[in-house]
Amino acid sequence: MTAAKLLFAGTPDFALESLRALHAAGHVPDAVLTQPDRPAGRGKKLTESPVKQFAAEHDIPVWQPETLKDADIVAQIAEIKPDLIIVAAYGLLLPQAVLDIPTRGCVNVHASLLPRWRGAAPVQAAILEGDSETGITLMQMEAGLDSGPVLASDTIDIDVGETAGSLHDRLAALGGELLVQELTAILGGSLEAVPQDDRQVTYAGKIRKQDAVIDWSCTAEQIGRKIRAYDPVPGASFDLDGEVIKCWKAEAVDSGEGPVGTILSADKHGVDVACSGGALRMLEIQRPGRRRVTAAEFSNQSTLIGKRLG
Repeated sequence: MTAAKLLFAGTPDFALESLRALHAAGHVPDAVLTQPDRPAGRGKKLTESPVKQFAAEHDIPVWQPETLKDADIVAQIAEIKPDLIIVAAYGLLLPQAVLDIPTRGCVNVHASLLPRWRGAAPVQAAILEGDSETGITLMQMEAGLDSGPVLASDTIDIDVGETAGSLHDRLAALGGELLVQELTAILGGSLEAVPQDDRQVTYAGKIRKQDAVIDWSCTAEQIGRKIRAYDPVPGASFDLDGEVIKCWKAEAVDSGEGPVGTILSADKHGVDVACSGGALRMLEIQRPGRRRVTAAEFSNQSTLIGKRLG
């Protein structure tokens, strides 16, 4: 039996896990599409994506178009005559001209249980909303945003206290496993494509830096979810004396009352801040350009009690 011709489109670490799983299972793509090298880090040095690095190490051709709307790249994809294009966190939209090329279409590895959390940040959204579970969906792609029919899915529980970083890693691994598990059925056309229920759709838009600013009028539970949802990027933050501080770990406590955003206590146990219906105890804090420290260490650096956080 002739091996299927595959193209893989992905860019960050989440996509890398699917590519790695394909390669380990012997399903080596004929080529990889990934975003152009971008400046990264403090030095803004041009950096290859994790997917590009893996592909180069394993002698898989790499294509890095700025857009897929250019006729030349469409022709280049068509020349391979792929049976399937697999997409995972690629970051570029696939125009209809590309969607129509593979004989088995294009399949997306998406980090949610569609139709819940279509869009760019499903991992963070699931934690922010307090979802008890999430998962991976293999979706037959169409022109709409994550709106195509579902081919397969798998569910995992969201652990208590889980951060976006840890959930991302578990979902990335699950995505690779599910993709390899269902690939033969996808190529054989034996999976039923089930339309999404539009009544159940929710959206998870791109994360903006201001989204991670702590609103002290929320409950301690809501703020705690925000801290976990934006760990490691961009980090939940608040203003203290004109300085933007990040909080990486916190818990709800019964620590008296006061105007929301007011520091009620600061000692070896942590920094307690009044919020709606109670208080939040910050346990791990970071000043700009500094390392993360315990809130106990932080409280030794200045007089905090009674200060109002922005």
